[in-house]
Amino acid sequence: MPLALCLAVTVSPGRTGEQLHVCKESEYHYEYTACDSSGSRWRVAVPHTPGLCTGLPDPVRGTECSFSCKAGEFLEMQTQMCRPCAEGTYSLGTGVRFDEWDEVPHGFANVATNMEVDDSFGDVAENCTASTWVPLGDYVASNTDECMATLMYAVSLKQSGTVTFEYIYPDSSIVFEFFVQNDQCQPTVEESRWMRTTEKGWEFHSVELSRGNNVLYWRTTAFSVWSKVPKPVLVRNIGITGVAFTSECFPCKPGTFAPAAGSAACQPCPADTFSGKGATACQPCDPETYAEPGSGSCKPRPPCTDKDFFYTHTACDADGETQLMYKWAEPKICSEELPQAAQLPPSGIKTRCPPCNPGFAKGNGSTCQPCPYGSYSNGSACLSCPEGTEPALGLEYKWWNVLPPNMETTVLSGINFEYKGIAGWEVAGDYIYTAAGASDSDFMILTLVVPGFSPPSPVLEDTESREVARITFVFETLCSVGCELYFMVGVNSRTNTPVETWTGSTGKQSYTYLVEKNATMSFTWAFQRTPYHEAGRRFTSDVAKLYSINVTNVQGGVASFCRRCAPQPTGSCAPCSPGSAVDPSSGTCQPCPSGTYLRSHPSDGTPTCHPCGPGTCSNQLRSLCYNNCSLALALPGRMLRFEFPSLGMGAGVGTGPSFTPKGLPYSHHFRLSLCGHQGRKMASCADNVTAGRGGPAHVVTSYVCQAIVVPPDITGARAAVSSQPISLGDYLLGVTTSSVLDNIVSPPELFPPGHPDLPDIIFFFRSNDMTQPCSGGRATTIRLRCDPLHLGTGTLAVPRWGGDTGDPEGGFTWPRHLLLSGLGTSLGCFALETPLSQCQCPSLLGVILAVPSKCPEGTCDGCTFHFLWVTAEGCPRCSSFHHRPIVGACIGGVQKTTYVWREPRLCHGGDALPPQVIQACRSMDFWLKVGISTGTCVAVLLAALAAYFWKKTQKLEYKYSKLVMDAVARESDATSPDSCAIMEGEDAEDELLFATEMSLFGKFKALTAKRMPDGFDSVPLKTSSSSTKQEL
Repeated sequence: MPLALCLAVTVSPGRTGEQLHVCKESEYHYEYTACDSSGSRWRVAVPHTPGLCTGLPDPVRGTECSFSCKAGEFLEMQTQMCRPCAEGTYSLGTGVRFDEWDEVPHGFANVATNMEVDDSFGDVAENCTASTWVPLGDYVASNTDECMATLMYAVSLKQSGTVTFEYIYPDSSIVFEFFVQNDQCQPTVEESRWMRTTEKGWEFHSVELSRGNNVLYWRTTAFSVWSKVPKPVLVRNIGITGVAFTSECFPCKPGTFAPAAGSAACQPCPADTFSGKGATACQPCDPETYAEPGSGSCKPRPPCTDKDFFYTHTACDADGETQLMYKWAEPKICSEELPQAAQLPPSGIKTRCPPCNPGFAKGNGSTCQPCPYGSYSNGSACLSCPEGTEPALGLEYKWWNVLPPNMETTVLSGINFEYKGIAGWEVAGDYIYTAAGASDSDFMILTLVVPGFSPPSPVLEDTESREVARITFVFETLCSVGCELYFMVGVNSRTNTPVETWTGSTGKQSYTYLVEKNATMSFTWAFQRTPYHEAGRRFTSDVAKLYSINVTNVQGGVASFCRRCAPQPTGSCAPCSPGSAVDPSSGTCQPCPSGTYLRSHPSDGTPTCHPCGPGTCSNQLRSLCYNNCSLALALPGRMLRFEFPSLGMGAGVGTGPSFTPKGLPYSHHFRLSLCGHQGRKMASCADNVTAGRGGPAHVVTSYVCQAIVVPPDITGARAAVSSQPISLGDYLLGVTTSSVLDNIVSPPELFPPGHPDLPDIIFFFRSNDMTQPCSGGRATTIRLRCDPLHLGTGTLAVPRWGGDTGDPEGGFTWPRHLLLSGLGTSLGCFALETPLSQCQCPSLLGVILAVPSKCPEGTCDGCTFHFLWVTAEGCPRCSSFHHRPIVGACIGGVQKTTYVWREPRLCHGGDALPPQVIQACRSMDFWLKVGISTGTCVAVLLAALAAYFWKKTQKLEYKYSKLVMDAVARESDATSPDSCAIMEGEDAEDELLFATEMSLFGKFKALTAKRMPDGFDSVPLKTSSSSTKQEL
């Protein structure tokens, strides 16, 4: 006999020898033994208390292991036949359901653990024991911190089955996964592991289960990188089928009922009714009490207050008048009969209706009708557009007498997240505002649906801005607590993505969102007064107001003005061809000149030609401006030319790891593409958190983008988890060496100084995403700095700068943790903090991309991001300016001239160094001998001349003295011509000087005078009586 059959005759050792009575039917129950290899089993009787009685029924062969009952039935073990469940009960037939979450049901395990982080962070990581799933009545809510919370349930299936549940997953900041493992801990449904975010309320999820042991996992991990607490994941109505049979039916929980036998589920009680456990019908509440749908009891009605009603305006009547009215907030749970209860105020007096909205005019009746195509209106009357113009179609709402037909409003419960079917927003003349909900945690929903768009010119794929249309609204929030206003955008009624959130009182302001996809779009405003679930209304005075909504280029819209267009022979207008714009003077389409691009005018959307920024050029279609990976830079006395084609291929870089308060590591990952490709954006960042169930990941494509990355070893995924991608640069403003462009500043002090003779090249980008803190859109500056030692674009890393705490020279210092992307670099050089000059890894001969040390996440204000890109591609092309000659010595009659780079070398590529020049020369010894010989000859000649002139001077002085003496002696004689002659015995070759004193030049002239033909020298004499000179 099998061991299991022994259960029927087991007795308690403590009762041995006593006389046991025969077991009654109430003292035992039936169970099945485990299935054998043939799929058979036995039905045995098992006493409730072993050893209390004897005479149990004999075991009988049971049903086949694959036997099961239908939903609404149970297996009666005594007859082994399926019976319908009684009224007030239900069953799944072959499964179980968990729909009551006042506490975690039996069989579930609820655990929370820290992420696997480095041991060095163990002291700062907070404890996660309290970060588990929280049961909240009808559902269970996940954690909202960085701990890993896991809800587990183990079940053994006798046959293949399914697990189903409903969930709300509103925030992708939480990583939500559901997976199933078998008894070997192997995943069985990996393809549906990562859950997709929900857009509108509860979504249903179903997964097939295999026969045997299955362990179900609901796991969440949040990371509040932006210092914002994410909204939790909610799960309810977990059902599991495939357990082969159900031996009993389950009673309906309080607040539900099953009116007929054989029910597979219980129905909730309607409002103002209640029921107990196992009810077959709901009971009405007394008039002085109330109950919400699905309540197990009634509550006393509180006295009405001024927070239980709101005001609205009636539609215009035939006389063109409207009236202020007050209404009770739905559902009305207060009582007007109680003492001190507030009464509904009387209706106000009638006033004139506001004018129609732009593009509308009043027809025969009092209602506003849209103006026909080809006309426009400011709200008073429809006027035809002048010739050469066309209506600028759109939608503009600034008067709120009735809710427009393409708008709808409702209320989403903040407790069970069910839509209540009541109005959440009410019109109030010059604005529309949030009414009072059932509770302060309700979401007041307002949705505008636009069927499509018709831009004035085709939106090209490679245009600078893919703007199809734009929506601008003016709003205000008045709050006493932490209210939140959400603006969400949906595409084709399938998604509803939050775009912007405002918290608390904001004041009256405007917000603009650019539409880049031509599809049916829905724009939703959701206002929640407080996220805390409390019954009643305490903060109904906290409201959100919308004053105006303006949507451009609406397909089938109306016009408030007309814009110029290119007329056609038929009299209609047609858009200009790509690259052309309407000339205001002639009214014809004219191609935009080179260096300009088409940009829509912000007031009317008419495309016009605008000049490109510095360092950029326009593409062929004049749809955008881009840099073709080259730049000409004029500096004093020289022209530098840059070429950096490698930087246009796109590059990725990640910051060092950051840690949340719970110890979760994450990093910021950036993708960049600077130039080339005719301006096409080559950088893309993805959100793969919500890409489960075969759906595509959300991808952002731009020139510069950013995403939050969590390592795969932390989340257990096969790849790194990338989340929250944003664009940091949708169009290029310009490339220049100036630190300021279009009000974007690239502070040079954020990075170490560069070379004084070569400025950094700065790329300026701006994004189209306008957020609450970044009203002008995000911006990015990328400094391109020359370093000829860093070639190529292989591996990119994010170093932090040394100087104070690293390299004493102020150079790069590599951090201990890096996120790398590129060509698979070895991490040998990154083990320690090593100055770049000492790092010998060949892979580092590439670019270096750095973020500011003062702003380690790349931005100091969250709006403008700054990068430094150090690479050889940032150097100008080498030219004759960058090298200098070195002339060698003349050795053996040969002289060499060698050209070398100027230090520091600040060029790359371009012209190579000129070859060495070799020329003949004479040696230094030869020229030395020639110099000495020439000097000696000159010295001898000068000495001889000096001696000769000294001798002549002596003779002339003697003769001169003698003549003077003779002349004085004869002054006493009779007047006669003064004359003299050479006496006998005197040297005939001697010369005479003038009687008067002569200059040195005169002396030299006298020495060279010629003798007279008679052999005498001619001597000019001065007589005593006259100054006349005579020649003797």
